[in-house]
Amino acid sequence: MKRFLATKLMALTLLLAACAQPSPADQQTLVDRATLTVQEMFSGDQASDARSLLQRAKGILVCPQVFKAGFILGGQGGGCVMAGRSADGWSNPAFYSLGSGSIGFQIGVQDAEIVFIVLTDKGLQALLDSQFKIGGDASVAVAAYGAGIQGATTAALRADIVAFAKTRGLFAGISLDGSLISTKSDWNQAYYGKPMAAQQLVISHDGTNPGAAPLREMLARYSGG
Repeated sequence: MKRFLATKLMALTLLLAACAQPSPADQQTLVDRATLTVQEMFSGDQASDARSLLQRAKGILVCPQVFKAGFILGGQGGGCVMAGRSADGWSNPAFYSLGSGSIGFQIGVQDAEIVFIVLTDKGLQALLDSQFKIGGDASVAVAAYGAGIQGATTAALRADIVAFAKTRGLFAGISLDGSLISTKSDWNQAYYGKPMAAQQLVISHDGTNPGAAPLREMLARYSGG
């Protein structure tokens, strides 16, 4: 009986593990949403500051939907994709997650689109670590989308990374301090069909997936090639 139960438990564990494996369709949906976010965030007159920074960027992290909810205990999270830039253009994306938690009196719901424009090698290397905490080694400046970075923060021009966010919902603004940005190696493997580290994709430009072509083309359009 014990052996029978152990066998059943092992089978159930393997089944749950298989169900938890990411599907390539999940990654493509995130890449497609990121493409739309890039188009929305970098088009129009109000995006002039974001475009000027993208033109000298070394990389970008796009989080098309970061969801935040709270009632006393709060938190936020979402999926992201990161692309690196070289003389040959933009890389295929690596997959990331953004998450945080907080305690305090808060009631509300919000979702946001966030783009992190990486301006320095220090900022790029920080994001390539398996887990990067905002407010840690690399400096991150948060600028209100469409309001201009000059009035929001004079430190933005000296920051390693500048984040632009568009928010919708009951929370006023967005706080990123203490948020964790983590690599999703299992998503990389599912999307490219083999194990791929973020460094291989973003720096070495290894790995290809035709589904990422619209994202790369959109980034090239707004970064000047």
